[in-house]
Amino acid sequence: MNSAGGVAPTAANAATRIEVRVELKPGVVDAEAESVQKSLGLLGLRSLRGVTTARVYVLEFAGLTTAQAENAAREAVDRLLANPVIHRVAIRPLPD
Repeated sequence: MNSAGGVAPTAANAATRIEVRVELKPGVVDAEAESVQKSLGLLGLRSLRGVTTARVYVLEFAGLTTAQAENAAREAVDRLLANPVIHRVAIRPLPD
């Protein structure tokens, strides 16, 4: 661990991987999920209670600590990957 609060990258783990999961907030119409749920019901999966969709991005950062990479991922979310009005976002580091 370093003074920035993250694990410092070494030669063995030079890339820090961060997963960003973007989902629609509850109450926002998810037409794709509705279509999939209906189709699965028609295929006989009658006990299916619900379907949601999500986009998952795996961002790889070189030379950053985990904390720095998480901050960079948050910036990517704020600037491009999600709309805070309709999306909820989960950010987590991935193991090496």
